[in-house]
Amino acid sequence: MSYFLLNQKLSAKLLQTIVAIMVLLLSACAANPDKDDDISKWSAEKLFEEAKTALKAGDYETAIETYETLEAKYPFGHYAEQAQLDTAYAYFKFDEPDTAIASADRFIKLHPRHNNVDYAYYLRGLASASKNDNPMSVIAEQDPSLRDPSSTQKSYNYFAVLIKKFPESQYAPDALKRMGYLRNDLAMHEIHVANYYANRGAYVAVANRAKYVVSNFPRTPASRLALQLLVDAYKELKLNDLAADAQRVLQLNN
Repeated sequence: MSYFLLNQKLSAKLLQTIVAIMVLLLSACAANPDKDDDISKWSAEKLFEEAKTALKAGDYETAIETYETLEAKYPFGHYAEQAQLDTAYAYFKFDEPDTAIASADRFIKLHPRHNNVDYAYYLRGLASASKNDNPMSVIAEQDPSLRDPSSTQKSYNYFAVLIKKFPESQYAPDALKRMGYLRNDLAMHEIHVANYYANRGAYVAVANRAKYVVSNFPRTPASRLALQLLVDAYKELKLNDLAADAQRVLQLNN
């Protein structure tokens, strides 16, 4: 057989193979339409259930995308309302605290009388507190009170609003407990700052910080540390009467 005829036969077989593959691919596409095409035809209930399933499975990105698709396609009704709240939670679990807070704020604004609006208030506190949860701090055993206290203060304020507006909420007891921890962190942050000033001999600043802790964070472990700092600062400043007063208060708190 000549080289030319052999080459023709091989080309014909190659062409047949390519055609067969294309037919199979087209058949597969027809049998399995694109996911986006499927989603575009889903009902609000199906979108909600699929998003809920993804959320439970820990696939937060898919849950967020599906919830947001639901709200875009069906912006009114029970499913859209719940999707807004669940989206905030999904962003929180997806380590996007700022977006979670923004989503919770939006839900509160749109649905101030919703049966579950107290959860949106609670979620804001959780999300703000999580901004201090740096994985590296566990490795380095970093004291949380050494970090920037702004998120801690915001979290404390968010929980305080929840308890004030919804004192009977099922989330109020946990919020109150968390406020106690946050309050201790805020107080200890002031102690760390006071110690910083003490190491540099800035005793007026030490006294001011210590007095702030005693006045604003009484009955905390930090308050006793503040009183001791206050005694030491007054002694360094030669304010012996004030030092003696602070010492008496410290002894009463021991």
